[in-house]
Parts: sequence; structure tokens; C-alpha cells
Amino acid sequence: MKKNNAAAVCPCGGLPAGAPYPQCCGQYIDAGHIAPSAEHLMRSRYTAYTLARTDYVTATWHADTRPAQLALDAPDAPHGTRWLGLKVHAFRDIDDTHAEVRFTARYREAGRAHRLTETSRFIKKNGRWFYVDGIIEGTA
Repeated sequence: MKKNNAAAVCPCGGLPAGAPYPQCCGQYIDAGHIAPSAEHLMRSRYTAYTLARTDYVTATWHADTRPAQLALDAPDAPHGTRWLGLKVHAFRDIDDTHAEVRFTARYREAGRAHRLTETSRFIKKNGRWFYVDGIIEGTA
């Protein structure tokens, strides 16, 4: 996120709605706070994708399913992926250590607009939530 735009609404849309980056996902990505729920973690991971913060995305991915390498396009890459918006449709705690979040992320890649709808699965280990995997419902 641009330093001069710290008061702008967080890329995830803000939780609560309209919250600026430092009070929303910035507290997890930059300040090292622990995301209190799977929804907070999913939103902060989306924001990390928008900022090309590979370190955060990999650190919050469960070790059993995390890829060996991950490359994210810089936000200003001319032909790379540009994340445009996030809508969380639903989230639910399955039990104390398992949760799901259903969302749609809009993005532009090579000049074409796309939507990704996914139901992500999360697990809580040692007091921290981790992304495990997701079921992609489709792209358009």
C-alpha cells in the first residue's frame, strides 16, 4: 500500500466496512498481530495478494498444503494480475479449530476482467489461523 495513502480504505473493503489499511489488514500484515478469525485472515491474505506480499501469504498458508514457491505480480506490473475488489459472501466456524470463508475476488489479468469465487478452508494451530485449501466455484 502506498505510504501516502495510509488513510485509504483497505483493499479488502475494510473490517469494519470502510476501515483504513493500518486499522484493518495492516495490523496483521505489517504489525504482526494475529488474525482473530478465519475471515480476518482471509481478508488479510487477499490484501497481501494485492500488495504482492509473498512473505505474508506463505506464512499464513498451512505447511501441509503450502506451495514450495510462490510468485506474485507487483501491483504496478503492466501485464500482471491486478486485484480489484473482494466480497465476502459467508463465513462459518465449523468448530474451534476449523472454519470456511466463501468469497469472490475480482481481478484484471492481461487486460481482461475475471472473478474468482472460492470457499476457503482454514485451520487453527497454536492459536493462529492458517489457510489450508479452497474449492473454486468458477471464473468468468
